[in-house]
Amino acid sequence: MSDEGQSEVIAFLQGLCAAAGDASPPAATHISRIYFAGALVYKLKRAVCTPYLDFSTPELRLAACEAEAALNRRTAPALYRAVRRITREEDGLAFDGPGPLVDAVVEMNRFSDDALLDAMAMRGALTPPHMEQLANKLAAFHAGAERREGGAGRMADVIALNERSIAATFLTREPSLPDLLARTREALARNGALIDARAQAGKVRRCHGDLTLRNIAMIDGEPTPFDCLEFNEALASIDVLYDLAFTLMDLLHRAQPALASVLFNRYLDAADEADGLALLPLFIAMRALIRAHVTATMSEDAGDARERLRAEALAYLALASRALNPEAPVLVGVGGLSGSGKSSVAAALAPLLAPAPGARVLSSDRIRKAMFGAATTQRLPQEAYASQVSEQVYAIASKQAAQCLTQGWPVIADAVFDRPEDRVALERVAAEAGATFIGVWLDAPHAALAARVCARTGDPSDATVDVLLQQEAKLATRSEPMTWVRMDATQPPQDTAAALAAQLYSAGSRASG
Repeated sequence: MSDEGQSEVIAFLQGLCAAAGDASPPAATHISRIYFAGALVYKLKRAVCTPYLDFSTPELRLAACEAEAALNRRTAPALYRAVRRITREEDGLAFDGPGPLVDAVVEMNRFSDDALLDAMAMRGALTPPHMEQLANKLAAFHAGAERREGGAGRMADVIALNERSIAATFLTREPSLPDLLARTREALARNGALIDARAQAGKVRRCHGDLTLRNIAMIDGEPTPFDCLEFNEALASIDVLYDLAFTLMDLLHRAQPALASVLFNRYLDAADEADGLALLPLFIAMRALIRAHVTATMSEDAGDARERLRAEALAYLALASRALNPEAPVLVGVGGLSGSGKSSVAAALAPLLAPAPGARVLSSDRIRKAMFGAATTQRLPQEAYASQVSEQVYAIASKQAAQCLTQGWPVIADAVFDRPEDRVALERVAAEAGATFIGVWLDAPHAALAARVCARTGDPSDATVDVLLQQEAKLATRSEPMTWVRMDATQPPQDTAAALAAQLYSAGSRASG
């Protein structure tokens, strides 16, 4: 992609970098060039016109810069400093002079590339707490974003735009592409009514629009989305789950399914969006197709990186295809006394269940905290554990499980489940939804359970050793047989999860490895 028409502007920005003593090479995307000048960054829109944006004139680029700064201050106010007009003066180009407009840049504060979540994922530095922080931030951002119009028709436009963009790349020669695009259109037709219903319910907002891992950075200890999609209001006025789907897809692409599961589950803990779960396979596939054509476009003038980018574009196509594979819903009940590792097993099993990003985990501890408006690590008073409250917790879990299963989504219910009536109620939810069910009871000696309870820190559970002793005493008085599969809770949770996934395979359901 040539930048000849902006050569004078590029030379001006390079001069600013040299004056700052910064020899860092500029970064480039298919639509921007980024110049580093010490503590500052200048982002220049490339003079391009594509099926989805028009930066062909200085005025259009200035408008895009102004929109970028305003929109990104919603999530990253500390990063975006100003929009600088590049003007022609008697002695050459300058910032914000009285002369005619030549171009424009966004001026930003600089941060290390190591802070990008994409870089952190590739070096194994991303953690579940990062995902929990990000989930809460995105849920709050979506809740406060402006409501917009747009439903299935807008998604059809996006799919058509993706197809036109792909047609301009080498991907059009892939034999599997026609079938993939057909399945994408079929998924839209199948879910169009739901997309429209969510739009009517206010689920379409002015979102970020480009929530890839490379557009989120750890700034002052917080995951900070930046570089939102500013150039096309229609492409950014979308269902909030379509916004989230970009990050989920990117985590899957970076081989981080467990982190994708954490982000997915903590987001749904914070935001009431379970009614849209049936849309996630389509949304993830669409996001993968976007990255496929963008990466394929970038490969055309990438020099030595050409083959690597082509391989990455093909990997995105494969991910889109996997996302659209049909799956039968499953429900897994994970029970056991405090300290048996229920939550650890549930977390390890969730990303093994399809479709990606895996099962919705319904934790009695998290449900109880939400009932009382408490943070997950805030200790609740004793009355929050009264029997009538616990009955409400189990009822909420069953209701939420049913909602997910009717969306075709796998569920893991994580609770003590020491009462047979609670186990039977959960099994009934699966039967009514036509879902495969497996119940597992995690067994371990008292010493092992007590040691785990004592070792907990920053955990949603409020259980103590005294609570464990009470549970054991109640369980000893029960005469009903345990019909759920007993499993050794002293084994690593990953091993237990793998065994359960294998059992679900043999039960005729579908789990992804």
